[in-house]
Amino acid sequence: MTAYRQVRANYDRASIVVYQAYNDAIADSAIDAQKFVAPFSFNRMTWIKSSFLWLMERSGWATKANQTRILAIRISRSGWERALSQGVLTSFEPSVHRSVDAWRLQFEASPVHVQWDPERSIHGRKLEHRAIQVGISRQLIEEYVSSWIQSIEDMTQFANKVRRMRMAGKHSEARRLLPIEREYSVQSETRRQLGISK
Repeated sequence: MTAYRQVRANYDRASIVVYQAYNDAIADSAIDAQKFVAPFSFNRMTWIKSSFLWLMERSGWATKANQTRILAIRISRSGWERALSQGVLTSFEPSVHRSVDAWRLQFEASPVHVQWDPERSIHGRKLEHRAIQVGISRQLIEEYVSSWIQSIEDMTQFANKVRRMRMAGKHSEARRLLPIEREYSVQSETRRQLGISK
């Protein structure tokens, strides 16, 4: 039984894979440079997701406007953990925050926002447990781009292949192709501030 809130990802000893969806112009430039460059915006929050299926749901399996290109960004674990350690939930939770006012002050000051959304199955159904979405603000984006990113891979053809298999009813075969995502251990203080399940 998967915990209600649990960070799950495809990772190794030094790095972790996160996913983002963009249009052709941003994706092509990022792949060529192996980091984000113009027309990517450094002046707005960028959201990274460690769940492939959650991004697929969000992007309509790479069919929504400006989300037709799926990128797998391999970043350092130290960068990921730095983001999580500064994260503040996007809504007040009594079990995490002392008060609404205290949460609001933390939220407005934090360079990282964290949201938990229903994880998805290969069928697209909402699951009981949650997937993490991490928003990196413009105060931290330069560091994300220049220091954390190790490589950027175009996953669009793969996403389209899995989408076609789903449409053909080959869900079991499609599931076997998915990236392997397993629990990612998070420090106790970070767990507390992000409301991560034990």
